[in-house]
Amino acid sequence: MRRLSMPRLVFRREPAKEDQTAKERFQFLVLPHLDAAYGYARFLCREPTAAEDIVQEAFLRAYKAFGSCRGQEKAWLMAIVRNCWRDWATENGRAIPTAEPPKNAFFEPPDEETPLSLLERKSTVQTMRRCIDALPEPFREALVLRELEGLSYKEIAEATAAPIGTVMSRLARARDMLSAMLEPETEQWKKAR
Repeated sequence: MRRLSMPRLVFRREPAKEDQTAKERFQFLVLPHLDAAYGYARFLCREPTAAEDIVQEAFLRAYKAFGSCRGQEKAWLMAIVRNCWRDWATENGRAIPTAEPPKNAFFEPPDEETPLSLLERKSTVQTMRRCIDALPEPFREALVLRELEGLSYKEIAEATAAPIGTVMSRLARARDMLSAMLEPETEQWKKAR
């Protein structure tokens, strides 16, 4: 007599880390951060095309050095993007900003605006982007990594090769500068209501 067996369900499991090839691990752990890397590069160099080149170079370097990554892949990748940006800036004769902002840089709005230009602005996002772009590089970098990319203070310190206290100071100063730049915007909005 023949026995009928119940059909078995087959579930696909994720391969264990030790079973994965380096390429699969890279795709699984680093590739999801592609958009974050591009956004960070774009804020650093302020040129979309250059940001694409920087990210491409960063991913090539990251793939070659993937064996040296010991967790915190996003912070590791952002450090590589930052180094690629520095190389790009040097190759293209761009000055790499120092940690100190120019005097009164944080108290001046990024552009002189008229009431007409205030009305022409399309959204708050554009205003915020302009203000973030106007921040000096070390402060913009810390702010973008924390607020837009969601990195922890420790991860930012690793990505920027700065002590965690410096990261905290830069973030506080960046927020103060941003607030000062946005203050005229807020006053204009209140008057318009």
